[in-house]
Amino acid sequence: MNIVVDTNVLLTSISRKSKIHWVFRALLDGKYTLCVTTEILNEYAEILEQNHHNPLYADTILKTLLNLPNIKRVHTSFRWNLIPNDADDNKFVDCAIACNASYLVSYDKHFKVLAKIEFPKVNAIKPEEFQEILGISKPDE
Repeated sequence: MNIVVDTNVLLTSISRKSKIHWVFRALLDGKYTLCVTTEILNEYAEILEQNHHNPLYADTILKTLLNLPNIKRVHTSFRWNLIPNDADDNKFVDCAIACNASYLVSYDKHFKVLAKIEFPKVNAIKPEEFQEILGISKPDE
């Protein structure tokens, strides 16, 4: 299952203390294929460095991601520009379309507009919905 994960979800999920750590754990366990572009990887690195003030930490996380067998590097050849309120989010949508992603996982409200677009169809869901799809039980269950 090809998945695109927005920066806000992926980077939050890295910490073992995060309530959505299961997103990162499921990636490491090969439960889905993470689709990324160079632009997305650059954003992951930039935000990691900003939040942790440590380029080595960002580099280690990115190397871990790129060495996983379930990472798919995607090259987008067309910009759909489906997110008018935050053009920077379009890179995730374009990646999802290019890799035929089952879902784009995000908390970002800008992706809600995708529900109204018939073509190309991009299913933006929250991590909790993705958790149900993967059949990962919640900690209190």
